[in-house]
Amino acid sequence: MKPHMLTFFCELEAEPLRELFATPGVVEDLAALEAGVSLGLLDLGPERAQVVQRLNRMGIPVTAWLLLPTDEGYWFHAGNVAQATARYEAFQAWTAEHHLAWEGVGLDIEPDIRELRRWMEGGWRQLGEILPRLVQGRRVRDARAGYARLMERIRADGYRVDAYQFPIIVDERESRSTLVQRLAGVLDLPADREVLMLYTSFLRPHGPSVLWSYGPGSQSLAVGITGGGVELPGAFAAKPLDWTEFSRDLRLAVRWTHDLHVFSLEGCVQQGFLNRLRTFDWDAPVTPPATAARRVDAVRRAARLLLRTSAWVLR
Repeated sequence: MKPHMLTFFCELEAEPLRELFATPGVVEDLAALEAGVSLGLLDLGPERAQVVQRLNRMGIPVTAWLLLPTDEGYWFHAGNVAQATARYEAFQAWTAEHHLAWEGVGLDIEPDIRELRRWMEGGWRQLGEILPRLVQGRRVRDARAGYARLMERIRADGYRVDAYQFPIIVDERESRSTLVQRLAGVLDLPADREVLMLYTSFLRPHGPSVLWSYGPGSQSLAVGITGGGVELPGAFAAKPLDWTEFSRDLRLAVRWTHDLHVFSLEGCVQQGFLNRLRTFDWDAPVTPPATAARRVDAVRRAARLLLRTSAWVLR
């Protein structure tokens, strides 16, 4: 049951990135695993280009995970289509300058990082900032249209388009609602491959049951977090997965899809997981959290009822 595609997210500044790929065995382990890297483009500098060039020479597939400066929201959302488009144009120029090869382009669809940090610090006091968006259906429609044009441009340039999504987008889509998209700024985009970010480290002790609930019908699942990533306060500063938890999540996820992502490469290297995956037994027994997942399914059904109601109210 080994996955056909295994991709590691990597989100590091230039110098830590150089040090990671200078670590003995990292590139060799990736090659042995026939794994790819989704590389967060925190900058478009020569040091990052050199890493991509080395991976290209080793035949390791690299996805360009597009990101923005923090003062532009960092992730892609309903409020920064113009900045995302400009970033892609800069990425294309950088790619041509350094003769880089890419497996695809990844669009990370999440709320504005500045807004998310304010929420983590201020909680319900921030409601007044987002409630007016409930009547801004056009904002979502215009943003989706803008990103659709960007995705068509990316495809015309010969790249596959990936979308990294929170799993709630599946329930929103099935309910034909835009409630979550209006409030959070996330967007339901028709990418070529949708990767659901099912990071059980944030969902203890319910993480495995949430993963099992969202697994059926998914194109690709992302498990984690093994370490790394942006710093956020509160619940988002969860302890990384240990080997037992990580192994469990891999074996659960591969039951539903053979296209897996792992966040993150740097966390796996730091904890010694990457090399261990070379002899990993994907078929070892794992107990599906079926009973607990049914409770998650019930919560999701209730959420979809709320979303369907919102779709009727917010027409």
